[in-house]
Amino acid sequence: MAKTFDMVLLNGALVNHDGESRRDIGVTGGKIAEIGDLSRTDAGERINCAGLHILPGVIDTQVHFREPGATHKEDLETGSRAAVLGGVTGVFEMPNTKPLTTTGADIADKVARGVGRMHCDFAFWVGGTHENARDIPELERQPGAAGIKVFMGSSTGSLLVPDDEGIAAILAQTRRRAAFHSEDEARLKEREPFRVPGDAWSHPVWRDELTALTATQRLLRIAREERAIIHVLHVSTREEIELLAEHKDIASVEVTPHHLTLSDADLARLGTLAQMNPPVRGEAHREGIWGGVGQGVVDILGSDHAPHTLEEKAQPYPRSPSGMTGVQTLVPLMLDHVNAGRLSLARFVDLTSAGPARLFGIAAKGRAAVGYDADLTIVDMKRRETIRNAWIASRCGWTPYDGREVTGWPVGTFVRGAKVMWEGELTTPARGAPIRFHASL
Repeated sequence: MAKTFDMVLLNGALVNHDGESRRDIGVTGGKIAEIGDLSRTDAGERINCAGLHILPGVIDTQVHFREPGATHKEDLETGSRAAVLGGVTGVFEMPNTKPLTTTGADIADKVARGVGRMHCDFAFWVGGTHENARDIPELERQPGAAGIKVFMGSSTGSLLVPDDEGIAAILAQTRRRAAFHSEDEARLKEREPFRVPGDAWSHPVWRDELTALTATQRLLRIAREERAIIHVLHVSTREEIELLAEHKDIASVEVTPHHLTLSDADLARLGTLAQMNPPVRGEAHREGIWGGVGQGVVDILGSDHAPHTLEEKAQPYPRSPSGMTGVQTLVPLMLDHVNAGRLSLARFVDLTSAGPARLFGIAAKGRAAVGYDADLTIVDMKRRETIRNAWIASRCGWTPYDGREVTGWPVGTFVRGAKVMWEGELTTPARGAPIRFHASL
């Protein structure tokens, strides 16, 4: 008797932990039920993926969806819509909302907002503060919690933890991998005179290389003293890559598509649209980060999707806020780099699927394997497209890559067996659910 599946994806080239080859995937009950030659099986839906590559679902572990508090520029529905249109099946959302995400009630509120409204699966970072350090053992294990996120610089209010004692108090309580925005607040204050009103070129001068490197050096020292494991977000300097290569036993590394794609030369064209924290820097730093990708120092990619309206970004520097959209462009930008020979497709899968699952203990995601969630990103590696503002689903409606031609494009997004995007169209109502973690089961 022929086997029967809810869905079968046929004739695609599966890129997975065991290499790349043409294999079919059978899905039942939202999970992968079989991989192999399924051409003779029965299924409720058969999808021909000839000429396409099937990847384990892309997970973006750094997004800002602004809900609650700043929903005029993004919310959980619009941000997750952008995610799935870009081929992303899961996201970790950041805690600098209003109110801040620092308590169990805050996490529960966000989870409730996301269920049935978000188009992809999700988890929420919890902001580590001086005030909630003692609560961390419970907070980091709460359902839907991605772990603890700490701002050493570039924040306001209680989410800013600039002092060594505060960082040590937090790391003394963590058992999961804590994530850090690593910029030195004291140096930022000291260098404020380097900000030139109306001149976005002065942004990377103010937030210079030592601002990042000094904070990362401090962080590594404290993590060793507290016997903690840490995750350094959006690494932006060649020197940090070299330093972190010496501490891989305790520190994982995230880099972003914008730090791999843009440099300070783009500030002349983009102005405040390319204003980020930490900033895009000179070409030597961009090449240093690519070196970290090639040498395996870099563990994962995160978009740092941080939308602001065009009106907000049009304010004269430094009143213009830092941040840009990114979750929807992560996959096409990086596939373009794959086609340009900067990394392999297998390495891209490791950076966006297997890597996040490995670092953060994500349950049943991160690879295409029997028994795992049927989270899949389907891409056309030969398709040439031009990224346009009109394609961006974020509420703010723009991208710094408007007009950029890329080769490689997401054509399908599957979340727990549901075809939520196909050929640029949403095809299933929002059904996002909290990501599960091994430490929380």
